[in-house]
Amino acid sequence: MSVVKVSEIKVSSTLSFDDAIKEGIARAHKTLRNVKSAWISDMEVIVDDSGNISEYRVLMRVSFMLDD
Repeated sequence: MSVVKVSEIKVSSTLSFDDAIKEGIARAHKTLRNVKSAWISDMEVIVDDSGNISEYRVLMRVSFMLDD
């Protein structure tokens, strides 16, 4: 029997949502073994005083299989 655990991670990037997602997966892969999938549950942007987007943030749930 396989057991999968889900970890929630919030990641930010100054470049894009896509970059934030890639950074989140890379970071999860460093500390979690057997990463199998991720889904994005929330996205937000931070706006600076000039009205420009200064940061892209994603809330992701990463699933990974536990070792037997």
